[in-house]
This record gives sequence, structure tokens and C-alpha cells, in this order.
Amino acid sequence: MRAWANSHRVLREALDTLAMEQPELRQWTIAFEYELPRERGRRPDVVLLTHDRVLVLEFKDHPRPSRVEQTAHIDQVAAYARDLQHYHAASHHLAVLPVLVYAHRPGLQEERGEVIVLGPDRLKSHLTSFVAASSPQFDHMAWLNADYAPLPTLVSAARRLFEHEPLPAIRRAQSAGIEQTVAALIDAARTAHEQGEHHLALVTGVPGAGKTLVGLQFVYARTVKEGEGERDAVFLSGNGPLVSVLQHALENKVFVQGVHDFLKQYGAHRDRLPEEHIWVYDEAQRAWDAQQVLEKRGHATSEPEDFLRLGAQMTGWAMLVGLIGEGQEIYIGEEGGLAGWNTALQNSEKPWTLHAPEKITHLFSHATSVIPNNALDLTVSLRSHLAEDLYLWVHALLAGEDERARHLITRIQAQGFEVYLTRDLEIAKEYVRTRYKGAEDKRYGLLASSKASNLKQVGLDAWNLGVKAYNAGPWFNNPPLDPKSCCQLTRLASEFVCQGLELDFPIVCWGTDLKWTGQDWQSPTPRTPAAGKRVPENPHRLRVNSYRVLLTRGRDGMILYVPAQTALDQTYSYLQALDLPELPSRSEIWQDRVLETT
Repeated sequence: MRAWANSHRVLREALDTLAMEQPELRQWTIAFEYELPRERGRRPDVVLLTHDRVLVLEFKDHPRPSRVEQTAHIDQVAAYARDLQHYHAASHHLAVLPVLVYAHRPGLQEERGEVIVLGPDRLKSHLTSFVAASSPQFDHMAWLNADYAPLPTLVSAARRLFEHEPLPAIRRAQSAGIEQTVAALIDAARTAHEQGEHHLALVTGVPGAGKTLVGLQFVYARTVKEGEGERDAVFLSGNGPLVSVLQHALENKVFVQGVHDFLKQYGAHRDRLPEEHIWVYDEAQRAWDAQQVLEKRGHATSEPEDFLRLGAQMTGWAMLVGLIGEGQEIYIGEEGGLAGWNTALQNSEKPWTLHAPEKITHLFSHATSVIPNNALDLTVSLRSHLAEDLYLWVHALLAGEDERARHLITRIQAQGFEVYLTRDLEIAKEYVRTRYKGAEDKRYGLLASSKASNLKQVGLDAWNLGVKAYNAGPWFNNPPLDPKSCCQLTRLASEFVCQGLELDFPIVCWGTDLKWTGQDWQSPTPRTPAAGKRVPENPHRLRVNSYRVLLTRGRDGMILYVPAQTALDQTYSYLQALDLPELPSRSEIWQDRVLETT
């Protein structure tokens, strides 16, 4: 109540005299506590509609905010303005400007990127520049009533789909080709059904491009629209945490199932056949090879061969959709990649028609026929909102391409995606808690490599404090104050738990399992496995891919936490040299407070 009263007081002091001096200002509109639809808890304090632009004002009562708090406040109001610019239907052609006002810091006026930071006595002079009657004023009531369509998380999108709600028409999803990809799969399924054929469709995409959403929409479309009420499609994943999270969110275990359980029941020449004729296999490039299946299920048939044999047994027709992530093989037995599918086609008893992007069709010499279709290649990251270059930056970072990484981080930050560096975990926690205070639907949490044994020294144990697959649902879905929620910042999610899922602002905890040597990245030589255990073909590639997964989970941004350990000094220096902004340390914050007190 006090904060609201202070913002009201500051606005009256600024606007009363300004309205008398320039009557044109009386045509402006003030919206207090403008709630962003579908985003519970996200409310800019004030949206001020002038004659030709939108001002987003966020008021803070802090008389002496720490540098971390101020950074979080600045990023908060910048994100409000960015989201209104891109997701509010009536704002696409207007300038949307963020303003941060500290009610108890008179004399303050500075620019922090695109954000203007003001004290209460400077607001009037700042607003004066926006008073003009020379151009026609846009329709304020139409703006207030316009649709706001935020980019849904994977979980919220799945929940809407299976509650038979239409997904919002998101410009970014449309430009990324999601609709065309789903339409291409529907056409291929219809052809397979009508002609009694066997079809394999492969959808490729960078992390966060919406492959899983495509699979879920396709299953939904076949079940609700195409199948006339019959269930003829199922979404399968070898990613146990993803299955757990989606089943937890949907309160349904029929449409989303674990691929290994599915093949245990129907694979390996078993007599039972599934009800569904269409199987969507998420992360199909990670399908187990024959040796891994032998170790885990007792028969030497690779998962690609198991699926195609099952398809050959189906009455009439079958279709398999493989969703292919790039550079995300992180388990032993997944390193065969797409080659395993070509081998399965060679050994199949039935002819298979392949639908795939042109860039991978040359890998499938044993398909009976090939239909190239570039609508099946998703190249734009949806997860990270506007950071289309995030995946390219992560690739450059992990390839040691420092010049390219520096160039790309500048572009990413300009697009509204924040990446911070710190050696102080408590500072990282303070930032995310401050930034998302009161935002019920926002999720932030700790991510770390499963091999980061050094984190035990800073109180984080990837094994004892790690989220198990069966607990992933509550960790990702439960509200921030729930003890099981990721927002409690007490339990780590490894690459195995977070793959295919997302957080708004993860804290990625760096381990000594991937260190910068001054020339390149190095990972430890794995210990000799116990008798009967398998040695990875390329353990370093699995480590690099693990960090590729961890670094591509964020939607708004991420913090890279590199513990203050001698073994990671070179890694920290390398990340510093890539021009990543650093969160201030506690000693710097203490010095600021001493100077203010003095």
C-alpha cells in the first residue's frame, strides 16, 4: 500500500503542473497495475499512453538498492517494455519505452541501456519531451483492449492443447514455421493412412526451436481433428524428466509416454500391437543402439530397428515421426545419431517413405523413396524469446571461437536476452529473486552438469541435491513458494533432467568437468568402468553436449556461476574475455554502502 501511495504521489507531483503548462497532456491515459494477460503476477506499475508512444513506468521504494537489486529492477522494466512491444497486438508499431523511478532518490537521472532511471523530481522534465500535438494520437481504448499473446512455455502450451484451447497466435511461432511443420506432418500422415504405406518423417531443429511443441500439436491434431475422436497418435520420449513434467502438468499419462516403456511392451517381436498407428519420438537422434538395448532390455535390437519392425507388423499403415535435436547426445549408447536410422531402413521388411529436410536426406540411402521438405527444419529458437542467436553463441563458446562469441553476445543482449557472470552464488540468487518477485508463473532454478563434483565444495552436490526424474514434475511446475519448486534454489537439475525443458532464468553452475585450458576445452579422462559397463566412444563430446544442453535452457536469460576455485580460474577468465557483464560481488556492494553512509 505504501509503495502504491508513493507512486501515486510522484505521478501527481509530476503531472499536475505539467498538465497546466501543456494542456495537450490531458489527453494521455494512465493505466495503473496493468496486468499482462496470461502472465499471473506480471504487472508494470504504470503504463502511460502518450499521443504516439507507450511509457512503461516501474516504481521502487528502495532508498539505497544494491547494485544487484538495481540491475534486476532495470532488467525487469526492460522486459516489460520488450514483451509489450512484441506480444501486445496494438504495440507493434509504437515506441515502447521503459522508465525506472526510485521514489526516494531525488536528483537521480541516468541511462542504463534502453532504460531511463529517474528520481521523483526528474520525472516531470523527462515527460515534458513527450508532450506534442502535432501528430494524431493513437486510439488508447483500442490499446487497452488489444490482445496480448505471450510466448507460452512448453508445459503451458501442452496444457492448453490438451484442454482443447487454441494456442495464441504468436508472431514469432508463425515466423519460425511451426504451423507449416505441423501441416506437413498432417499431410504425410493422411497419405500414409489413405494409401496403406509406411512413412518416416524427421523434424530437425536447434535447441528451443519448438520440436517438442510440434510433436504435441501433431498428436493433438490427429487425435482431436483428424481421428474423429479415436486415439491414433502418441508422443514418446526417452527423456524421463520431460515425460514426468508433462504428465504432471496434463494430469494424463495416455498422450505422453516413456519410449523405453513403450518398446518394452510392444517391441522385440512381442505379440501385442499398440492402438496408435502414429508414434512421435522426441529426440530420436538419441535412440539407443543395439548394445545399449542389450544391456538394458536383454535383446540386441537397436531402437530404430525395433520401431521399424513394429511398424511393419501394424495392420495397414504406420507412421513414425522423429524429432531430431542437434548436438544433444549426452548418454552412452546415443552416439550413433542418425546413422542408426539408415541402418534400420536397410534391414526393414517393408518399404519406407522418408520425409526430411534437404540437409540430411543424403544420410538415408536405404529409404525406398525420399521426399525432401525444408518445412521440417526449425532454425529459430522460440525458448529464448528474441535471442535467435543464442544457439550460435553457445556453439561458438564451446568451440573456443572467442571473436565470434563476442560478436554474438552483443547481438543477443541487444535482442533482450541477458547473460551474466558471477563467482558468488548468493548474488546470483538475489538477482533472480528480486527480478521475479511476485511473478507466479516465472521459473528460475539451479542447473549443473551431473559430473560437476567440485560443486560439493560450495554446498551443492549434484547427486545428493539433484532432482530425480520422478520429481521433475513438481520441480518445474509447482509455484515459487512450494518447497519442491525450482524457485527455492535448493536442488540442482542436471543435463539429464532439464533436457527438452526450460526455465525463465536458470543459474548454470559450472563444473571442473569442462575447463578452459587457455587454448581449448578439456574434460577429465573417465575412470575405467566396472566389469560389464560400457565405455563411451567419445566422452569429451558427451561433456561438451551436456553443457550445450545446460546453456540453452533459458527464456529471458541466464547467470553463469563459476565457483571461486583455483581449478576454474582460467575458465572464469575466458568467460570474462567474452565480454559477459558481471554481477557485482558482495565486497563491491559493501563498499557501495560504506561510501553512501559516509
